[in-house]
Amino acid sequence: MKVIAIENISRKDVPIYYRLVYAGVAVIELFNGVTGDYRIDFSIETTPLGEKQISVSLRDGIDYPLLPVLRELKKAIRGMHNDGELPD
Repeated sequence: MKVIAIENISRKDVPIYYRLVYAGVAVIELFNGVTGDYRIDFSIETTPLGEKQISVSLRDGIDYPLLPVLRELKKAIRGMHNDGELPD
């Protein structure tokens, strides 16, 4: 299982300044080279200590164990955030 890309990312307008909320499409390779596009919602929240907490939810059903998928999505999102690849 591998997250290939997260595409069509759009930021939702949220009045809370320490929470960034996004929607996008995750391209995921599940097994045997089979890929699929899955709509996701995710948020990045800054804690009072300055740490970033990422939460992800899948809007589409997926035929794969959910915990590994969420773990890999969070890792990909954290990398995109650290590299400044998410829209403002």
